[in-house]
Amino acid sequence: MCGILGASGAFDALGLPLSLVAIGHRGPDDSGLYIDETAGIALGHTRLAILDLSPAGHQPMVSDDGQLVLVFNGEIYNFRELRATLEAKGVAFRGHSDTEVLLRLYQAEGLAMLPRLNGIFAFALYDKRSSDLFVVRDALGVKPLYVSEGDGHFVFSSEIKGMLPLLRSNMELDVEALLRYLTYLWCPGDGTPLACVRKLSPGHWLRVRNGQVVEKNQWFQSPLLRTRARESDSPRMVAEVRDGLRAAVHRQLVADVPVGAFLSGGLDSSAIVAFAREQAPQIRCFTIATPGGRDAGEADDLPYAHRVARHLGVSLDVVEVDSARMAGAVERMVWQLDEPLADPAPLNVLFISQLARDQGIKVLLSGAGGDDLFTGYRRHVAVGLGRWWRWMPRRARTGLAGLAGRLDQRTGLGRRAGKLFAGAGLIGDEYLASYFAWARPEAIMPLLHRDVRESLGKVRPEQPMLDFLADMPKVRPDMDRMLALEQRFFLADHNLTYTDKMSMAAGVEVRVPFLDMDLIELAASIPAGLKQRGNEGKWILKKAMEPYLPRDVIYRPKTGFGAPLRRWLNCELRELMGDLLAEESLRRRGLFDPGAVQRLIVDNESGHQDGAYLLFSLMCVEIWCRQFLDDAGKRSTFGSQLE
Repeated sequence: MCGILGASGAFDALGLPLSLVAIGHRGPDDSGLYIDETAGIALGHTRLAILDLSPAGHQPMVSDDGQLVLVFNGEIYNFRELRATLEAKGVAFRGHSDTEVLLRLYQAEGLAMLPRLNGIFAFALYDKRSSDLFVVRDALGVKPLYVSEGDGHFVFSSEIKGMLPLLRSNMELDVEALLRYLTYLWCPGDGTPLACVRKLSPGHWLRVRNGQVVEKNQWFQSPLLRTRARESDSPRMVAEVRDGLRAAVHRQLVADVPVGAFLSGGLDSSAIVAFAREQAPQIRCFTIATPGGRDAGEADDLPYAHRVARHLGVSLDVVEVDSARMAGAVERMVWQLDEPLADPAPLNVLFISQLARDQGIKVLLSGAGGDDLFTGYRRHVAVGLGRWWRWMPRRARTGLAGLAGRLDQRTGLGRRAGKLFAGAGLIGDEYLASYFAWARPEAIMPLLHRDVRESLGKVRPEQPMLDFLADMPKVRPDMDRMLALEQRFFLADHNLTYTDKMSMAAGVEVRVPFLDMDLIELAASIPAGLKQRGNEGKWILKKAMEPYLPRDVIYRPKTGFGAPLRRWLNCELRELMGDLLAEESLRRRGLFDPGAVQRLIVDNESGHQDGAYLLFSLMCVEIWCRQFLDDAGKRSTFGSQLE
C-alpha cells in the first residue's frame, strides 16, 4: 500500500526528503513527514491510496489529542469488523481508512490489539505519552521492514534505499549474510548486505526510546510450532480448505480502487481467481509471455492461463517480454530488491505489475503461499521419499550424495538428482535445511578472497534455520518442519520480499489470500499426509478445487519461472558478466578470488560444471555493491536512472 520510514534519536532532518524520494515509487499518490526534533522523532510516509482516497487517509496520521502519530504500510482486511466494535463503544471516526482503525484500536488496547489484526502490515507508532516509538511487522513478513541501531540513533524503512540518507554507521558489508546469499540465492534470517542494517523478523515488534531499542518482542508464533495436527478426516478437511480459501479471497477484495489478479495457469493463482470472480465477475487477470524465456523442455504456462481464463469467463491481459529485455532489466532488479537476490523470477512480477498499473489496476491478488502451506515444491517430494532411503547407514547415504553429485549437471535430471541427494549424509534438521541450499560450501569457499574466508571462520549458513527448528516440537513430522521453514524463511526472506519490492516498483500492491491468518491456522491443523501424498503435492487443495477448475489445470506438472539463465550468461548477459567479474573489478572489490572465479566461468562454459546460478549470484553481489556502496552521492537517484 505504501512506504514508511523514520528515525529516533539524533538524525539529519535534511536527509528525510531524500529518503522519501528514494521510496517514492511505493506511494505515488501522496507523501508526508512528521518531525519533532525536540523529541528526536521523525516519521515519513509515501501513499498508494487503496482505501479512503480522501485527505482523511493522509499519513503520518495524528490522533485527535495529538498524542499518537502513525505511519502504516499494508492492509487490515478485518478493519470493518474492528471499526464496528470500536463504534459500539462510542469511538467516533473522521474517515473510512483502515489506518484510522489501527490508530484508534491502539488507543483502546495498546499492542494487545496485534493478534486481532488479519492483514499484511508494517507500521511505526510514536506514543508521546511514554516517548516510545513502536515498530511492528506482520505475522508472516508479507510487508518488509528494515532497521538500524547504533550510538543512540535508530532508523527504519520499508526499503534499505530509504535508510541510506539517514544512516550514520559505516557502510560495511556483512560477510556472513554474503555467504548466505551465495548459498541460497537469498539470505535466511535477519541479515542484509549491510552490517548495520537488519530485517525486523516477521511477527515481532520493537520499542524504541531516544534512539535505542529497549525491548524486542514476538507477538506471533507459527501455528506449526504450537498446534497439533487433528485426526485425519479427508472429506471434512477438503471442505474446510475450500471454504477457508474462499473466505480469504473475498475478504481481500476490499478496496476503493479496482482489484485484479495474477493468473499463471497454475493451481494456486487459478484457485484465487476462481473465488475472486464470485464477487468480482469482471476481475481483470494478468500474465506474462516470454518468447525465448525458458530452457528447452520446460512447459509453457501461457496456454494454461488462457485455458483457465476461458473456463472462468474472465479477461486476461498478457505482457510479452523477450529474453533480451528480461536480461537487460537485471540491474534494475537488484536496485529495486535492495538485496542481491540471484533469482530472475522477480522480473515476472515487475513486468506484470507494470502492465496492470498501465491498465489502471493498483491491487493484484497473488497465489503466493500455496506451496508453503500445502506443499508443492520438489523438495517436498524429496522429504516424503526420504523414508525409503533414510534407513541406509550414514556412510552409505554420504556415498549416495557423492554419486549424485557426479551426475551430468548440464541436464535437468542430473541437477535435480544432485539436489535431491545432496544432503543424504545429514541427519535431522540439518537434512531438512540442506534442501534450501543452491550451492554447497565446497563450491563457494574457494571463490571467496582469502581474507573473507578467514573472517567467516566456522560460520554455518543454515544456522538461522536450525535455531528456528530447535524451538519446534519434535512430534511434528518432517514435512511439517519443512513447511515451517518455508513459511518463516523462504516466504519472508525471498518470495514475499521480491513480490512486494517488484510490484511496488510499479506502484501496485500485491495481496496474498493463501496467507490469510485464518487459513494459516487451518493449514497447520491438517495432517501432513493430506498435503503431500507420495509424489502428489497439495493433495487436499487439489481435491478442494476439483469442482471449480479443469482437471488438466489442477493436476498439471508444477512449473516455475524457468529463465534460461545458462543461455543468458553466454548471450544476453555475457558482456555484463565480463565487466562485473573482470579480474580488475574483483581485485578492487576484494570479496572474491579472481582466479577461482575465472575457472568457474571456464568450467561453466565448457559444461564441466553447472555454475550458472553461482556466477549470477556473484554478479548480483557486484551490482549491489556498485549501486549501494559506490557513488554514494548518487544513491537516492540511481533508481530513476535505471527506468
